[in-house]
Amino acid sequence: MFTRVVEITSKTGKANEVANAIHEKVLPILKQQNGFLDELVLTSETEPDQVISVSLWKTREDAERYHREQYSRISDMLSHLLNQPPQVRTFNVYTSTTHRIAAGKAA
Repeated sequence: MFTRVVEITSKTGKANEVANAIHEKVLPILKQQNGFLDELVLTSETEPDQVISVSLWKTREDAERYHREQYSRISDMLSHLLNQPPQVRTFNVYTSTTHRIAAGKAA
């Protein structure tokens, strides 16, 4: 399993609007992508303009295909709410109790 972590800095007071846009506009697109498993959207009480989007994918290749084919359109869709371009980081999933993955068994 593979994950993309997108760190987003919204314009002042727009974090909830960003989170709602991800839920309402981005999630339907993600659900149509091959290999997409789940999405977490995190907002911060201590850093009110920060949003973290974590998507889980079956494989690195699935996540990379999404990034190549869809990400620029989604980034453009959210750009009017953001202070700066999102920062994308990727990771192999080592363990997930939700998906019953044990260490070393991730794709």
